[in-house]
Amino acid sequence: MTQQPAALTAPTKVLIALAPGAVVQAALLGDGTLANIAIAAATAAALESMVARLRGVQPLSLLRDGSAGVTAMLIALCLPPNTPAGVVIVGVLIGLGIGKHVFGGAGNNPFNPAMVGYAALLLSFPGYLSAWPSAGAVDAVTAPTALDVLAHRGGQTITDIWSHANGFGAFGGAKWEWLNAAYLAGGVVLVVLRLVDWRIPLTILASIAILAAAFYDAGSSASMGSPLFHWFSGGTMLGAFFVATDPATCPTTARGRVWFALLIGFALFVIRTGSAYPDGIAFAILLGNASAPLIDRLIVNRPRPVSDP
Repeated sequence: MTQQPAALTAPTKVLIALAPGAVVQAALLGDGTLANIAIAAATAAALESMVARLRGVQPLSLLRDGSAGVTAMLIALCLPPNTPAGVVIVGVLIGLGIGKHVFGGAGNNPFNPAMVGYAALLLSFPGYLSAWPSAGAVDAVTAPTALDVLAHRGGQTITDIWSHANGFGAFGGAKWEWLNAAYLAGGVVLVVLRLVDWRIPLTILASIAILAAAFYDAGSSASMGSPLFHWFSGGTMLGAFFVATDPATCPTTARGRVWFALLIGFALFVIRTGSAYPDGIAFAILLGNASAPLIDRLIVNRPRPVSDP
């Protein structure tokens, strides 16, 4: 009797959907991206093996499902290509150790482990995490990204910074617009395969677009950037499709997920336009994760109106 090949797990399918974006990121931003992925994957495998031994289970039982690989991949893709190996290792250890295993392992974690690790690195090593390659170079630590320039442009208009500042492309961040397009394509695959709830990315993108449009005045010094700019700059598509949709860290009801995504989109826009962190995707998603139980409670236990006799 012929043995049927084992079906791919959901995390493995997510890794496959991430692959095109990872390839584009390495091509546009430098081979250091591949080094980050290799270091993160090796660290995740070592940590999962150690945890498995402590729990008295086979190491392969934790590695086989691929969830640690997804966390490692997401952390690696969030980091600049020249990030020191030690910083990558710390991010993965914090993400998997504190973000996942402290709460009992995959499925029990209230916060997305990748964003726990990434946020810890943002707070601890801001200099390393702001060292992205310039628009005209690969693996060169240089100019700020388009989101950095927009957030700290002073009294310059959008036209001024778009014409003279480094980091801007046709409608978003230079290189980042193509990178976001690649993650958008991978995210659509996840939606088609029904691996993620379409309501979450759609609502996040819609809320960002509505807020951006409300504060966009054709490019004055007070303008916050167009909807397309916010969609195709920073980690918007990666966060909307591959991080916010983590089923363990979002509400369980359809209506709850819409409110959850609205909160993330609102928080992302506010952080981008009013804080010292030009992207803010990690903090916005962690805020949504923290609010998910309350959202579920309010939606599920919402009192029903009593009809008049």
